[in-house]
Amino acid sequence: MKVAAVQMDCLLGSKGNNLEKADRLLQQAVEQGAKLIVLPELFNTGYRVEERDPELAETVPGETTEWLERICRTHQVYIVGCILEKCAVNGVVYDTAFAVGPEGFIGSYRKTHLWDKEHLRFAKGWELPVFDLGFARLGLQICYEIGFPEGARSLTLQGADIIAYPSAFGKERYYAWDVASRSRALENGVYVIACNRTGTEKNETEFGGKSRIVDPTGKVLAEAEATDEVIVSEIDLDFVAVQRRKIPYLRDLNRQLMKDVYHH
Repeated sequence: MKVAAVQMDCLLGSKGNNLEKADRLLQQAVEQGAKLIVLPELFNTGYRVEERDPELAETVPGETTEWLERICRTHQVYIVGCILEKCAVNGVVYDTAFAVGPEGFIGSYRKTHLWDKEHLRFAKGWELPVFDLGFARLGLQICYEIGFPEGARSLTLQGADIIAYPSAFGKERYYAWDVASRSRALENGVYVIACNRTGTEKNETEFGGKSRIVDPTGKVLAEAEATDEVIVSEIDLDFVAVQRRKIPYLRDLNRQLMKDVYHH
């Protein structure tokens, strides 16, 4: 099975332009045979739209998810995206990832660990759902959360064998991106699809790119270099079980001890 990550620069606050570009790149992924395709964090609006968050936020499911569902139905693919979510409480916004497929909307995940000034922008999510796509079980995390092993581990213990990270990760912290993306894959024996932004916003926030697909040993199978680029890699979900037997972190995890540690 083939999976893909869409690396792209976004035009700040311009949904039309961003969806047009995403559409073009998604088509490239489809043409290369990808069955699961991941888009970056806040791909439809750009990241630094803090003064317009409530205005640009949408319901999930809603306009952008329905647009992606149409692409999924046409090409029989599954897509992970991440946008600003408007909730029932007026003015409250979440940073929300979601999965859609040929049958429609599958489910969503609200970012639980917020980076820096995101605390002023977003409410926190409180759930770590895993989605059964039929051919794989998918966990979602967002950007900064790649540095939190607890989220990935929780998703893995619920059966995830692929974890996707839609991201707008900063270039100056590439060293963290590099180590964390491989570590989350290795310690859980999962495939990681870490999909990042490129470009610079407001002359100060520079995104790092280097979107990558990582196998359960921590090996980078594909990595993006260009500003707008689609990376595609073949993955073998049978290899998940093989690697988890080779280094049995999950079997040997002392769950009771961990429960006690976190309880305190």
